[in-house]
Amino acid sequence: MRHLPAVALAISLTVVSLLALRVEASEESPRDRLLASPVSANLGGDTTRPLVAQNAFSFQAPNAPRKHQRDFSFGNRLFNTNWVEAPASVKAFDGLGPLFNRVSCAGCHTKDGRGRPSESGTGPMGSMLVRLSIPGVNAHGGPRPVPGYGDQLSERGNPGVPPEGRAAISYQDVPGEYGDGEAYVLRRPQLRIEQPGYGLLPPDVMMSPRVAPHMIGLGLLEAVPEATLAALADPDDRDADGISGKLNRVWDSATGKMAAGRFGWKAGQPTLMNQNAGAAIGDIGLTSVLHGQENCDAAQAACAAAITGGAPELGPSFLAKLTLYTQSLAVPAQRDADSADVTHGAELFRAIGCASCHLPTLQTGAAELPEVARQTFHPFTDLLLHDMGDGLADNRPEFEASGREWRTPPLWGLGLVPHVNGHDLLLHDGRARGFAEAILWHGGEAESAREAFRTLPGADRDALVRFLRSL
Repeated sequence: MRHLPAVALAISLTVVSLLALRVEASEESPRDRLLASPVSANLGGDTTRPLVAQNAFSFQAPNAPRKHQRDFSFGNRLFNTNWVEAPASVKAFDGLGPLFNRVSCAGCHTKDGRGRPSESGTGPMGSMLVRLSIPGVNAHGGPRPVPGYGDQLSERGNPGVPPEGRAAISYQDVPGEYGDGEAYVLRRPQLRIEQPGYGLLPPDVMMSPRVAPHMIGLGLLEAVPEATLAALADPDDRDADGISGKLNRVWDSATGKMAAGRFGWKAGQPTLMNQNAGAAIGDIGLTSVLHGQENCDAAQAACAAAITGGAPELGPSFLAKLTLYTQSLAVPAQRDADSADVTHGAELFRAIGCASCHLPTLQTGAAELPEVARQTFHPFTDLLLHDMGDGLADNRPEFEASGREWRTPPLWGLGLVPHVNGHDLLLHDGRARGFAEAILWHGGEAESAREAFRTLPGADRDALVRFLRSL
C-alpha cells in the first residue's frame, strides 16, 4: 500500500472532518423531518373514516382485524353502561361510588366526544371535573391530595355518603382588539367550590377545572415510540426557536415505575390502561387491578363504611376490553381539504408558528394492536408539555408539569365537536368560544404565534379558522 506524505494525510483528514461536519449540520432534526411530511386528509392513516355526523367519533377503525370486533363492541357497552350502587341484581355492573361524579364513561365523553362547562355556571359539572391538590407531592411525585377531599372533587355520593361539594364557574370579560381594530371579548373563568362537605378547603388549595376531551385516535398516540417524543423534546431550547417542549415523567400504576406521560391535559398518565383505570376510580368510583382501594379519604367515614361491588369492581377482562375500545376508535377524515380557503389557512398555520407545537404529523412503531402499528398520521400535537403563559395557567403542578405547562392537545376532530356535542367550547376548561378565542388565550411559548394571528388581516384569520374547522 502506498503511504501518503504527512502533509497530504493531514489535509485529507481535515477534508474528511469538514465533510462530516457538513453532513451532520445538514441532517434534519426529527421535528424538521416530520414537519416536511405531506399531510393527507386521512388524518388517522389507515384508521381513518370519512365521517360527518352526530356519531362521527364512535366507529371502530376500518383496518381493525375481525377478531377485535367483538371485544370492541363489548368495550363500547362498558363505555356507555350506567353503573349502579352495590348490591344490585346485575353483579357485573354494580359498585358505583361511594363518591363519584358520573355513572358512566359516556357521562363525560358524550358520544365519545368533548365535554363542556355547565351552561348555568353551577354544578353538577356535567362533562368536566375539578382536580384538587395542595403544595407538595405524593409518594410517587404526583400532586399531593387535599386532606378530607383527595385529588379530585366528587360532586355526588351514594345514599348516606355526603358529596364533597359543588363547583361553580363565573366569567370575567377580557376585552381586546385585533390588529385591524376589530374588537373581541374573551372570558376568564372564576372557579369556586360551594357547599364543601368535609370542612373548609385549605387556603393554599390548588384547583384545576378540566373538560373531557374527545376520544378519537388515542391508540395511535399511545403507539408513538417514546424515543420519538424524547427526540422532539427541547426542554432547554437548544435551537433558540422559543419552543421548549418537554416530556412529563409520571407514575405508571401498572408497572410500579416512572414512565413518559402522554394522556390527560398535563400528560399525567402514561398509557390508556392507566388513563381508563384512573378515570374509573376518580370519576365513577370503580376499583380495578390498578386502583384496588375505594376512592375515600381518611376523613370520609361514611364513604369507607359503604358497601362495595367486590374486589375489583372493574375486573381485568372488563378493563382490557374498555382499553381496546379506547385504543381503536376511528379518526374522521379532514373535510374540504382541497378548498382554497382551507389550503390557505393551512399555509398560515405553519407560517405563523402554530405547527411548532401542534406538529401535524407523527408516526407509530410496532404495536400490539395491528390497526395502529406503523402508521403515519396527522393529530397536530407533539404530545409534549409547553409553557402557555399566565393567562392559561392553573398554577397546579402535576409531576414534572408546572402550573403554566400543558400538553399540546390534538386538533383532529375538533371541527366536528359542534356536530357531535352541540358546542364549540375549547381549551382545557372550555372557556374559549371557538378557535379564534382559543388562539387568543395562548401565551408563553405560543405568544408570538398568537400575536401573528391577532395582527393578520380579517380574511386571513377567517381562513386559518376555516382550516381548523376542517380537521
